[in-house]
Amino acid sequence: MLDAQNHQGKFGHDYIRALASAAGLLVYEYDLDRVGIDLGFRFPGQPGGLASPAIEVQVKTSSNPKMSGDEWHYDGLTEQQFNWLAGPDFTVPRYLFLLPVPNDRNEYARFETGGMLLHYLAFYLSLENEQPINEPSTSRRRKVKVPLGNVLTIKSLLRLLFDPVPAGAA
Repeated sequence: MLDAQNHQGKFGHDYIRALASAAGLLVYEYDLDRVGIDLGFRFPGQPGGLASPAIEVQVKTSSNPKMSGDEWHYDGLTEQQFNWLAGPDFTVPRYLFLLPVPNDRNEYARFETGGMLLHYLAFYLSLENEQPINEPSTSRRRKVKVPLGNVLTIKSLLRLLFDPVPAGAA
């Protein structure tokens, strides 16, 4: 059996992969994690003249996320991880995907008559309008605020590919 941290991370990746599959997207991973990107998504076609639109994401899970007002306050990014997502200088748009998960890993999935329910909702955040940190540390944390309105669904995932959403927009 996987230890709790690896189990939680694997569940997050698989949750996002299932969502991408439902959206009809291709999913890719780099063979080495050298740029802080966990998964990439590409639309296999040419919608509206745009050939094979793509995004790249860093997937984070949290069994103890903090909510304040209408935002998740997530402090699990190191400054280096933040920099891998921050700023406008990426050819392929980058996002943070945050998946709050139950404390009890036996609650990750529930089975009902109509099918399987994965817990909980995932959220997205663009850091495109954020300034990268000078001399980032791999030990210092950078808190980010993820709007509750940025729920990751099939529709919102496809919108991220076809019409990238600027930071702070729902």
